[in-house]
Amino acid sequence: MSTAASQPRFKLPPLIVMGVSGCGKSSVGEALAARFAVPYIEGDAMHPPANIAKMSAGSPLNDDDRWPWLDALSACLNAEAATNGGAIASCSSLKKIYRDRLQAGSGPQTRFIFLDCSRKTLARNQSARKGHFMPPSLLDSQLATLEAPYDEARAIVIDGNQPFDAVIQSIVAKLEQGA
Repeated sequence: MSTAASQPRFKLPPLIVMGVSGCGKSSVGEALAARFAVPYIEGDAMHPPANIAKMSAGSPLNDDDRWPWLDALSACLNAEAATNGGAIASCSSLKKIYRDRLQAGSGPQTRFIFLDCSRKTLARNQSARKGHFMPPSLLDSQLATLEAPYDEARAIVIDGNQPFDAVIQSIVAKLEQGA
């Protein structure tokens, strides 16, 4: 499937591609933004330096570390979506309370795309990355924190173990179906 820019046949809501580190949030977010010709916001780039330093040192963030970051990301997503007819961000959004906070700041129409991957896929993807601040040693911490949105109406669950093009096709098909 081509990721060439095209206008959707539906109104694109603000989207947050979510999941555990190594699931492909950034790559999928970038591809979807190109496909729909809307801005992409890299959630990791919005972390304050203290958060990056903490994670780089192998320490997981706590909720007090996350709230300002989530608020800044949701405000940016809301502004970009309003200005550009849609926007896509990446953010782990591991807990329901984080998704609630993001949606409160970006609007009730915001949808989450959960890239559901096996631990094996996540570990493989993390070990293939070079220069990322999130060390593979925090994978188990992220999996323990994850509250998967399987029963949340605002979430689209995608099998992230599929080949990349199949992941993109699955997301586009679900969005077009109004999932």
